[in-house]
Amino acid sequence: MSKKLVAYFSASGVTAGVAQNLAQAADADLYEIKPEIPYTKADLNWMDKQSRSSREMRDKSSRPALADTNANIAEYDTVFVGFPIWWYVAPTIINSFLEAYDFSGKKIVLFATSGGSGFGKAVAGLQPSAPDAVIVEGAVLNGKPDEAKLKAFAEKY
Repeated sequence: MSKKLVAYFSASGVTAGVAQNLAQAADADLYEIKPEIPYTKADLNWMDKQSRSSREMRDKSSRPALADTNANIAEYDTVFVGFPIWWYVAPTIINSFLEAYDFSGKKIVLFATSGGSGFGKAVAGLQPSAPDAVIVEGAVLNGKPDEAKLKAFAEKY
């Protein structure tokens, strides 16, 4: 049996809730991807072209600093990486996370929460940050998926 990790970034708490439930259903460890400087409500205002999130998402080379890099990725075979969809892709802090560790030979399964869009080009945007890993587009897990759904999702990988 392979060891699994659920790593997630959550700006407003929605993705955190899904990640916690997924970790429990998958019998996986849990790790929060935290920015060095937490996002404020103003930072997340996508209607403001000058907000922090808008500026980061416009600049594909943006790599927000992480609060820590103490996830022991070497212990895991499969890493579920969760995030809210921003501008049809993963927030650039996910690239920061992937670039902070060696994911060689690992399977990275993406899951996301979204107000209405799918993964878009998330896999293509993340693959260069973990070139020696297999990145799989998992599922958009909106609402409060029940344990059976989350267990089935986790067992698929």
